[in-house]
Amino acid sequence: MIDLTNARILISNDDGIDAPGIKLLERLAREFSDDVWVIAPSMEQSGAGHSLTLRRPLRIHKRDERHYAVDGTPTDCVLLGLQQVMRETPPDIVLSGINRGGNLGEDVTYSGTVAAAMEATLLDVPAIAFSQYFSGEMIDWTVAEKHLTNVVATLVKTSWPKGVLINVNFPEQEARGGARVQIATQGQRKIGDHIAERLDPRGEPYYWVGEILSELPEDPNADLRVIEQGNISVTPISLDFTHYETYDKLTKAFP
Repeated sequence: MIDLTNARILISNDDGIDAPGIKLLERLAREFSDDVWVIAPSMEQSGAGHSLTLRRPLRIHKRDERHYAVDGTPTDCVLLGLQQVMRETPPDIVLSGINRGGNLGEDVTYSGTVAAAMEATLLDVPAIAFSQYFSGEMIDWTVAEKHLTNVVATLVKTSWPKGVLINVNFPEQEARGGARVQIATQGQRKIGDHIAERLDPRGEPYYWVGEILSELPEDPNADLRVIEQGNISVTPISLDFTHYETYDKLTKAFP
């Protein structure tokens, strides 16, 4: 259990340090504690996944005593935050987001928002990733702003084991009667990425990865279904990717 009133909170994201989602998250975090730090990418890093920058040096740009921009990935930000910037005063919890768009189903493997929480979890700091789903051209942060603090307060009272992060997604519109928190599984969907082919001025082809076309899973407890129903999905994600049933099977096959 974390006492948020006395907690040191680190915030990061993948949309960049100047994104509206991280500014909202910082404001909401300050309702719990005055000791809030922001260490985030200097530029948008959506889709970066859990990637580290290894082929060039990283730079940390100090904006003020508790705001730092890193010219790297979300994973870089959390790693440098915990082992460099906040080395002498480590955070009690890491909050990542609020992402502009949902991180549902297979999205979590691409998401820099989830990756920031993953890096904190690997370094034994509890972490929660937040995303605000939207389907149109404009994003509305209302649901996240309304419910995020209650979700955090309940989660830290419950606590969760090491090696597990919490992935939270807010729906675009609340269900009739208001959005409720639903503990959800990570959904699986049939995906068909739209790949657009174009020609450059020299006649050479290039490609844009476009909209992800998908079919919703049948499982009503899947995060994708929960969001569609106008509720808040909360999914515990384990960093142990081992499939134990196959592990046992292969152990018998290779005695």
